[in-house]
Amino acid sequence: MKRILTIEDQADIRKLIRMTLEFESWQVHEAVDGPSGVALAQQLRPDVVLMDLMMPGQYDGLEACRRIRADPSLAATAIIVISARGLAVDRQAALDAGANQYLFKPFSPLDLIDTIEALPVRG
Repeated sequence: MKRILTIEDQADIRKLIRMTLEFESWQVHEAVDGPSGVALAQQLRPDVVLMDLMMPGQYDGLEACRRIRADPSLAATAIIVISARGLAVDRQAALDAGANQYLFKPFSPLDLIDTIEALPVRG
């Protein structure tokens, strides 16, 4: 069973993600901002982190992505950024920060499942 952490400040998007992934029988955990998401990632060591870029608080999704990537214990964790920012420069910034994939909002639940399933097997 995949363990997935969603770091997203919007409750409706967290709910959509949870409903989609629980249908696939994946274990879903949630955080509402970058700092709590990084702390939860360090605690849970999820297979996949789904992360928004634009979040309120101490730091945004790019910084959270960098912090997760900087933690050797999370080296095998895949990161998928899900953002309304649709410019190529935003996508490239996320990939440069350590994201494995980038999905644009709005996204379809099937695209989300396909993107997660296409990730390399954690080792």
